[in-house]
Amino acid sequence: MIDLKLIKKNIYLYINKFKNRGCNINIKYLSKIDDERKKLKFKLNNSIFNKNKLSKLLYLYKNNSNINNLYKNINNINIKINLLKEKIKNLNYEINNILYEIPNILSNDVPSGKNSKNIDVYYWGEKRKFNFNIKSYITIGKLNNYIDFNSSSKISGKKFIIMKNNFSRIYRALSQFMLDIHIKNHGYEEIYVPLIVNNESLYGSGQLPKFKKDLFYLNNFNNNKLTHALIPTSEVPLVNIMRNTILNENKLPIKFVSNSSCFRSEVGSYGSNSKGLIRLHQFDKVEMVQFVKPNDSFNSLESLTNNAEYILQLLNLHYRKVLLSANNTSFSSCKTYDLEVWFPYENKYIEVSSCSNTSDFQSRRILARYKTLDNKINLIHILNGSGLAIGRTMAALIENYQEKDMNIKIPKILLPYMKDRL
Repeated sequence: MIDLKLIKKNIYLYINKFKNRGCNINIKYLSKIDDERKKLKFKLNNSIFNKNKLSKLLYLYKNNSNINNLYKNINNINIKINLLKEKIKNLNYEINNILYEIPNILSNDVPSGKNSKNIDVYYWGEKRKFNFNIKSYITIGKLNNYIDFNSSSKISGKKFIIMKNNFSRIYRALSQFMLDIHIKNHGYEEIYVPLIVNNESLYGSGQLPKFKKDLFYLNNFNNNKLTHALIPTSEVPLVNIMRNTILNENKLPIKFVSNSSCFRSEVGSYGSNSKGLIRLHQFDKVEMVQFVKPNDSFNSLESLTNNAEYILQLLNLHYRKVLLSANNTSFSSCKTYDLEVWFPYENKYIEVSSCSNTSDFQSRRILARYKTLDNKINLIHILNGSGLAIGRTMAALIENYQEKDMNIKIPKILLPYMKDRL
């Protein structure tokens, strides 16, 4: 959520910033109703003051004939107070609804403008050269009976998957490997999170209201009210651990990592990337979240992205690091890097990690704060990143490490978790 005070101080500046994000919020109207709210609050405070003043006179006038008039005046003020509170409540609701629709302000180094494009920051590693006709990971899985789309479709419908035998083993090995690296090498604290969260948590992390259509709601959880949903990412519960907290400065930074199932409706996902492991309703992801001081957040974004890259480097998977443009930066983020791995059969790069600095956008929503050494209260900055998407990473590994006989040569770093060949 954006600070309304900052918006009002620089209305025309923010109008341009919102245009860069394709956001057409009527800031002048927002400023107008906020001014109206302030006037009503002033009237409310005066009414409460007058009521308290008259209430003190009740004792003095208890045997006086004018006491009935005094009660009448107090009652009239009470009516006025209730009307003012209702008007303020309605304005608060309208203002918050507008603020919830406003995306984060982009960092100055993010490519902006209507036709802005992503920037390839650098490439790591080399594309493997094959001396045989390669196959897709889907074909390898089907021919070896490692994946079963027919059964998953029969059981759950489209965009679900059943994995068997060696694919299941690779999947499990990757998840454990990623967690071990982030915990032992990068200093993250492992967290097991709930897979069901309430609306307050979804608003806090920025999934609501914008991405409501992407959520799987539990209709019968709370008297058929849409109050709880399956998590689209473990970022949601991890971020909300810090909701309504004030930490001491010396506790920062805090780094969480979690491996969880994620659930997304993936509305509008069509084409080749909707097949296989790329876009599923249910998938698994290792998620990193950091809570840092404001001055450290952009350096922390580089560090967090490096943590995700290190996994790919250990697996020796060729990838590129991409700085996303304004058109592609996620709603809650002010700056995002994507890590895209090379898929040789598809002949293209596919994202396996998205690493974002949300600055104080999420922390303002959840009131995650810290106390400085001189007792000032500031908002924490929050970062998140995939470390990595397990299914996509496995798909890339299978395509890049396939052999002519459709066996998969396991990277050396995974040998403690698996055998040398499948």
